[in-house]
Amino acid sequence: MAKVFVITGPSGVGKGTLIKELLQRVPDLELSVSATTRQPREGEVDGRDYHFLSAAQFDRRIDDEDFLEFATYSGNLYGTMRTEVERRLAEGHSVVLEIEVQGARQVRAAMRESVQVFIAPPDPSVLRERLDSRGTDAPHAIDARLEVASQEMAAQDEFAYRVVNDDLEHASDELERIVRAELGLSDG
Repeated sequence: MAKVFVITGPSGVGKGTLIKELLQRVPDLELSVSATTRQPREGEVDGRDYHFLSAAQFDRRIDDEDFLEFATYSGNLYGTMRTEVERRLAEGHSVVLEIEVQGARQVRAAMRESVQVFIAPPDPSVLRERLDSRGTDAPHAIDARLEVASQEMAAQDEFAYRVVNDDLEHASDELERIVRAELGLSDG
């Protein structure tokens, strides 16, 4: 049976990197492409990395209840389109959502059967280093992300699973074990 896997954690914790590795290791999974009002970063492609929407387009979709979840994060709106997730589940594909804690709570309320995994840093100070090394955000934006990260870290006990991203290989192995166990698959 297809499932929804919610992967969350603070900005800079490595969710995207872990999910890329997970998708290679468990090829039957599909990543849901989120919608956002933020501007594309260099190299990002509409429809592949995000569905880039104007604020007006996003608001219209909220009014039409098109989102399974949506949240404001660092001044931009982000959301998961309900139709995208439901279509993939109906086709028998398990779906991975890479979303923030606020959105994960909404998915939990709407889909109690979703599998929720919190990715934690080995130490909160690592987040600043990772965000700085990305080179994609201004210092004030990094400070805002770290403020939100502190609140998100306080919520990690709400999640069924917690993976500490202290070592990419170890964290990838742990995330893969969780997903395979939930899907009833043997180890890869």
